Amino acid sequence: MLLSNITPSVTGGVPLSVDFDSPLDYFIFIFQIVFATATVLVAGPVVIAILSTRSLRVQNRFIFMLNTSICDTLVGFSVYYLGLFDVQEGYPSRNGTYNVLPSLLGVNIMTFLFAQFDRYFAVCHPFIYSRFISRQVVIGFNIYCWLYNFAHLLARNVLPVSKAVQLYLFSIILFQIIVFTKVAMTVKLYVVARFQVEKDPPGAEKENKKESLRTIIFVVTIFLLLWGPSFVNIILRFAFGIGLTFRNEATNLFAIMARFNALCTPTVYLWSSPALREATRRTIWARLFPGCRTRVEPCTEKADTKKTTK
Repeated sequence: MLLSNITPSVTGGVPLSVDFDSPLDYFIFIFQIVFATATVLVAGPVVIAILSTRSLRVQNRFIFMLNTSICDTLVGFSVYYLGLFDVQEGYPSRNGTYNVLPSLLGVNIMTFLFAQFDRYFAVCHPFIYSRFISRQVVIGFNIYCWLYNFAHLLARNVLPVSKAVQLYLFSIILFQIIVFTKVAMTVKLYVVARFQVEKDPPGAEKENKKESLRTIIFVVTIFLLLWGPSFVNIILRFAFGIGLTFRNEATNLFAIMARFNALCTPTVYLWSSPALREATRRTIWARLFPGCRTRVEPCTEKADTKKTTK
């Protein structure tokens, strides 16, 4: 599966990612199809459910969920190309997309960071949060995640290769700083979830805080576990020249783990939020499958139309 040289493209089109010479090749190809389809079918309905349910889309935490779920849906579609064809992104590139498709994961990285800060201030500093963090501010943060990543992507594609590689290494260092910040914020949020939230009086607001903290802690923990090996391998390759080099994106185990985050994140959203599950069932599955119309757990979350739920 490891390859030291680059396989040339077949004239007239992009070749498939595997040669089908062994059972492993068939497994890899089928896995990529199943993975891409599952990601689209899980993340896509989350996007539609949040957009279609006003009580969800007026809450800050669901705006962050919407942004990451849009990225996850696009990542799922991207696997139909990255996983099924002989594609190598990065430096050097082969049949690549100018790093457009891998950059979608960068949007999620920054979105998770802003979401962590949002939950921290919502729980630890509720008065400051209700005064300064409006729905428009949160939407602005999410738009900034897209603008920053694509501005960075544009710069890497315009600059000479030597400068683009330096910019790429700088982005890896920046992402390491973000990762360490995520770890610190996750520990802090865990402490808050265990002690401070328990002091709040019983009610819907307390349950919303506990749910939102539980969601962000699980999501970030899974993110760090799946992204960690890829970060380590990139650092070893570019800093010490001893990392693993794979034949293409379909056989790159670390890239597959990183993309697997696109399936895990919306799954955690659905698992942790009864309101989101009900909205997804009502807006998507109940219409496609009438047998799903049986009423399940009702939506009990409150939405503040002036200021979003803390």
